[in-house]
Amino acid sequence: MSEFAAVDVIRAKRDGAVLSDAQIDWVVDAYTRGVVADEQMSALAMAILLRGMTPAEIARWTAAMIASGERLDLSSVTRPTADKHSTGGVGDKITLPLTPLVAACGAAVPQLSGRGLGHTGGTLDKLESIPGWRASISNDEFKRQLQDVGAVICAAGDGLAPADRKLYALRDVTGTVEAIPLIASSIMSKKIAEGTGALVLDVKVGSGAFMKDLATARELASTMVRLGQDSGVNTIALLTDMNTPLGLAVGNALEVTESVEVLAGGGPADVVELTLALAREMLAAAGIEADPAKVLESGAAMDTWRAMIRAQGGDPDATLPVARETEVLRAEADGIVGAVDAYGIGVAAWRLGAGRARKEDPVSFGAGVLLKVKPGDAVRAGDVLLELRADDPARIPAARATAAEAVVIGSTQPSSTNLVLDRIA
Repeated sequence: MSEFAAVDVIRAKRDGAVLSDAQIDWVVDAYTRGVVADEQMSALAMAILLRGMTPAEIARWTAAMIASGERLDLSSVTRPTADKHSTGGVGDKITLPLTPLVAACGAAVPQLSGRGLGHTGGTLDKLESIPGWRASISNDEFKRQLQDVGAVICAAGDGLAPADRKLYALRDVTGTVEAIPLIASSIMSKKIAEGTGALVLDVKVGSGAFMKDLATARELASTMVRLGQDSGVNTIALLTDMNTPLGLAVGNALEVTESVEVLAGGGPADVVELTLALAREMLAAAGIEADPAKVLESGAAMDTWRAMIRAQGGDPDATLPVARETEVLRAEADGIVGAVDAYGIGVAAWRLGAGRARKEDPVSFGAGVLLKVKPGDAVRAGDVLLELRADDPARIPAARATAAEAVVIGSTQPSSTNLVLDRIA
């Protein structure tokens, strides 16, 4: 007979009590094994959302999630390890150019990534638009590629934090996604279990982000930094703006194309700026002295990208999928672009087929939105503001309505916003 009952743990948190280490260890383990039912964990997740957790509770919850599975040992990798995690945004393809760039500077980058859900894109969906590329590799392949190429972007194996995989799916359908203790422990349990020595967190803030305001984003960032540092992972966080999409491309193959442009020495200024800012933080955290701007200019990062794609079965020279239908949205009057709302553009791309409503839904690799303007640009009536790409023409009208509302044209210049809003270490 168990020393605990799930209902007692639920009641304790519901009434504002601090859960003991033993209660946390038991409930996470019992849920992973199926002893605690989904409806019971749903109730506990809601209690955590409403009542919160102390730093000690969050740390123990994270440790219990890590203990639910395996922990990768990267001691055989001779390079210093550094990773980055983004809380998700619109047009956020930064992992694609960043991973090979930091590897080309001398680090090993073990990037375990996810798929998109809703209006935010997923790194694995983007890379799967490259013919032949595979997201799932064994732990041995993972370590070998880290050593040989210096860069891996892949799906987390089933053995890493299985408690999180169950709880993540449950939170999504029970209105408990927003609980900061659960967000922080979800992200950090996987990152700590993957075995990296240094971690840079890109916590997005704004309309297209999960965290809409700076205060909440700072709370989440501070919680995650503390969890990482307490676990021996050199962790820092940048808070970055996500009111406007990053770059000009939103959609899987479209974002791969833009990432390759960055690696080739071009690409949109904001994507290059954030890639370099995060690269500098990752290299500093890993104790590597290198100038990522010079390495990017040299072409070495492009060489690493090509090797990384080939190592996972992809063809870096292959033609990427192109959507069958294209429709343009034009300016109705002269003016200045006051805003390009990230959330609206993300929803439009999702409606075009670039994202999914449920985890099992397929995505259209060629679908998405190509922006032709950014805030501050002057436009004339009839100028193209954006292109909508879809394989299914029936998807375009709803996407067009959302995208039209996302682009705001006025008569005055919008106030400028820094891309990096804060740094927490």
